[in-house]
Amino acid sequence: MVYLEKFDKKFYSELIDSVKNAKDLMQFGGPEFIFPLTKSQIDKTLSDENRIAFRVANTSDGRTVGHCEIYFKEDSAKLGRILIIDKDQRGKGIGEQMVILLLEFIRENRKERNIELNVFDFNVGAIKCYEKVGFTINPDKKLIREVDGETWMALNMVLNLEE
Repeated sequence: MVYLEKFDKKFYSELIDSVKNAKDLMQFGGPEFIFPLTKSQIDKTLSDENRIAFRVANTSDGRTVGHCEIYFKEDSAKLGRILIIDKDQRGKGIGEQMVILLLEFIRENRKERNIELNVFDFNVGAIKCYEKVGFTINPDKKLIREVDGETWMALNMVLNLEE
């Protein structure tokens, strides 16, 4: 089991150390970040009052297991920067727990009910995780990203908290 807590400066180095290369950074943070990830880049993104970042910690020992964020737009919320730091912990349901906690946070603290996220099409495990929670692929919205000479396709997934 995991819990969310506010992500602050004391956790920056854990996050920076977990992002090993430009591809990992693009998959985690999108085009806003440039490898290597730096404290000033994190400061800049977190200075946006519409963005809330969380450290994800293990309930048994308090150890950091991940990171996730919510970005609020006019009438919707966007989940993003969802990362399970320890690759050995992926595929064990932690991502699903994280997304459920993010949705509960929105439901309890905000008015937005339309939730979306973007995920690269090759990240099959993440797509299955989001579908388990109730997200569906929005066929009308796709994003193309160039990474190290490769073209990546990001899918948009949506969920309405009222449904």
